[in-house]
Amino acid sequence: MRMRDLIRIPESEWHIRRARHQVRLAPVVEPHQARQSRRERHPVIDFLFQYYAFRPAWLLRWGPGAGVVLEGEAASEFLAYEHYVACEGGVMVKPLHLSEARRHSAEWILNLLETTADRSPRFGCYGLHEWAMVYRVTARRHDATALRMSDDELASFVESQRIVCSHFDAFRFFTPAARPRNTLQPERASIPELEQRGCLHANMDLYKWGTKFWPWIDSDLIADAFLLALEIRELDMRASPYDLRAYGYEPVLIETEAGRREYQTAQMDLAERAQPIRRRLIEAYRGLLQNS
Repeated sequence: MRMRDLIRIPESEWHIRRARHQVRLAPVVEPHQARQSRRERHPVIDFLFQYYAFRPAWLLRWGPGAGVVLEGEAASEFLAYEHYVACEGGVMVKPLHLSEARRHSAEWILNLLETTADRSPRFGCYGLHEWAMVYRVTARRHDATALRMSDDELASFVESQRIVCSHFDAFRFFTPAARPRNTLQPERASIPELEQRGCLHANMDLYKWGTKFWPWIDSDLIADAFLLALEIRELDMRASPYDLRAYGYEPVLIETEAGRREYQTAQMDLAERAQPIRRRLIEAYRGLLQNS
């Protein structure tokens, strides 16, 4: 990218944007860091930091993304971070030079985002993937959190339902007894064929795709994806068989008709709100591939 094509942000503006980023994310990230220091687990929020494996400190650190110059003397503090370099008039994230493997990864992600964006959403899963993860098994992921019903009641409900999970990274955590009950058998290779934007996990994963190429993807976009992922995760677990009222989460009773309507309405709203974030990620990935 040529210097004249770079976007420039005055020091007064990037200070405001960085402060706003902290205000948005600190209420989630800092309590998580405090719990971690006390070795306390949280069955809802921990997932966002463990499964996606993006460090809390990185999430709190604001950056402008590729092709942007931070102006002013104070911008020199960004030089303490990896991938930042001095340039004419300020500091910027250094140009991205993709290896063959990294280019292939970026192209795969871009194709997945574009395909999912254009594919019609489906809203008939009712969050049963979480139930399939505890169906007829004694050891559970959240073993310190009680279920809302007995094991037999849970198994009976699962057996009465049609499970239609299309997301590979959810399906791979199904119990052995639950896997044959799914109408689909997702595999890693079939992700581009099965991913659809009504899926909670597909929309939560927008956060993952943003962090894959941080800091070349800007922190405002990553923050938007993270905060949406937080809402999705909360719905995901409220609709699960776990009793999370001690953590402040009222259950969505998908074992009832009213609960299924509540879940589907929320799922549709989240899918609609995810689409602009997906479109912004598509543009970001296209830019990275074009300019690297």
